[in-house]
Amino acid sequence: MTEPSTPRSLPASTADERASLCGWLEFHRATFARKLEGLSAAQMATRSAPPSDLSLLGLLRHHAEGERWTFQHLFRGDDDVPYFDTDDFADFTGADEAMVAASMQQWLAACDESRRIEAAASLDDLSAEPGPWADEPVSLRWLLLHTIEEYARHNGHADLLRERIDGNTGW
Repeated sequence: MTEPSTPRSLPASTADERASLCGWLEFHRATFARKLEGLSAAQMATRSAPPSDLSLLGLLRHHAEGERWTFQHLFRGDDDVPYFDTDDFADFTGADEAMVAASMQQWLAACDESRRIEAAASLDDLSAEPGPWADEPVSLRWLLLHTIEEYARHNGHADLLRERIDGNTGW
C-alpha cells in the first residue's frame, strides 16, 4: 500500500474554538480525499452491497452538494441550484474518468467557496435560510459542527467501501 499523497494533520490540541472547528473540518475533508486516491472510475462507482447504491463517487457528489447547500444556500442565502442532475446515491455503474474528474473538481471548488464563506463570518452569525432541522436559522458554529459530523460519518462509509474495493484501510 502506498502512502496517501493528500496532506493531513490533526488540529492543535490547544487551539481556540474557531481554529479547532476549522481544523477538524479540514482533517475530515482530507481524510475523505485520501479514500479516493488512486481509484479508477469503475472503482469509484463500485456499490457497497445490494440493494444499496452507495459508492465513493456517490459520496463525492454528496459532499459537493452538501458543501454547496450548507454554506452557499443555507448560510449565505444563494439560490438552491444543485450541481448535478442525478441523485447523489444513484447507480453510477458505467461512470467514466471525465465524470469522476468533474465531480472531484466540483467538490474541491465547493470546499474552497465554503472556506471563503466561513472566513468572512463570525461563528455567531446566523444562516440566511432556516435550517431544516428546526425551521429556524442556525449559527455558523452549528453548521461547522454539523459538517464535521457529516464528513466523519461518511468517512466511515468511505473506509468500508475502499476496503471492499482494494483492501485499503486506515484512518
